[in-house]
Amino acid sequence: MIRRFDEVSTPRLLMRRWREEDREPFAAMNADPEVMRYFPAVLDRAESDALVDRIELHLVRHGFGLWALELRATGDLLGFTGLNPMPDGVPGAGGYEIGWRLARGAWHQGFATEAARAALDVGLGSLGLPEIWSMTALVNTPSQAVMRRLGMRRHGEFDHPRVPEGPLRRHVLYRLAADEARRPAPAAEGPAPGEGGA
Repeated sequence: MIRRFDEVSTPRLLMRRWREEDREPFAAMNADPEVMRYFPAVLDRAESDALVDRIELHLVRHGFGLWALELRATGDLLGFTGLNPMPDGVPGAGGYEIGWRLARGAWHQGFATEAARAALDVGLGSLGLPEIWSMTALVNTPSQAVMRRLGMRRHGEFDHPRVPEGPLRRHVLYRLAADEARRPAPAAEGPAPGEGGA
């Protein structure tokens, strides 16, 4: 029997299953070139909806995944944060990564870090995963700042096999082992934009 984590709360945020009304604001976010600047392309509505379907299917099957991220005070969808399988062909394949993607209006407020810490608690604590990875384009320094704030350690670099040749292909990989997560995290560096990671 799988353990279910259909909702995870933090002081300001609710990480939850996806709803039909999330699709429109999520599609608008995925069509924003600034939000998607560290990804190969923006997504059209059909691609965005297909992503929601894949995310929700993983949540149904496994009890955790990339949760819809809601601001508790307003009910607004901010994006997503959570745990996703590492793709084949990259270092750490077979494990789980932590990732986030937030709408531009949610940047610089610490939401990515707050939600990601809660996701790490689920993964390394409740689920007992031995380690969690995070990766992004090497040029995506804001997301790397979030990774460091989470206490993750830089593991190396690689060329992502699913990213076309160009400035986004070179990726950096961070890792946090369960035993390291129990140590105090490095000092915070201040809020960073909430894009990247997945």
